[in-house]
Amino acid sequence: GILILTLNSKNAPELKVSRSYQEMFEHYDKASAKDKKLKEAVQFVKQKLDSAKWFIDAIKQRQQTLLKTMNAIMHYQYEYFLTADERKMRPMILKDIADKIDMDISTVSRVANSKYVQTEFGTFLLKSFFSEAIQTENGEEVSNKEVKKILEDCIGNEDKRKPLADEKLTEILKERGYNIARRTVAKYREQMNIPVARLRKEL
Repeated sequence: GILILTLNSKNAPELKVSRSYQEMFEHYDKASAKDKKLKEAVQFVKQKLDSAKWFIDAIKQRQQTLLKTMNAIMHYQYEYFLTADERKMRPMILKDIADKIDMDISTVSRVANSKYVQTEFGTFLLKSFFSEAIQTENGEEVSNKEVKKILEDCIGNEDKRKPLADEKLTEILKERGYNIARRTVAKYREQMNIPVARLRKEL
């Protein structure tokens, strides 16, 4: 499959410096006789032109940073974006992407915490594609999102008259090769806003 990434810029019109201001500056600058007021006018127009160009360059650089960051995330999580299967999501931390695009971790963090990507299966905050690594019994590293998905499925299919306690969920994960402590299971359950077993019980 092929993944295509584009920047949504429909609400961001192309910015450019007004030609009339550029011509005004060139006209003043070429004037042979410059009195004090004309010099001040030339300086004023030049400052405004420089500010406008700096602002436009800053916007373009920001867009390039966003594209580079998302492109790196897309290739890192290639299988996930092709299938929408969270179990295909690889462990990924900010440093992984920062190293790939040769930028500071703080830059990647700002982008990840404030920007979204729209896919065929939903719109997501970039931060949601980052996750910790968990090692399975055979030494393979998987994303903690894979474990959360298993927990979600187990709880979703449980007998509500006898909901699965964290201890039982821990056992199920161990049977599947995920050697995770009960407190970690409890932490993941809380992160998914799923209450404890006794509060999930239905008569």
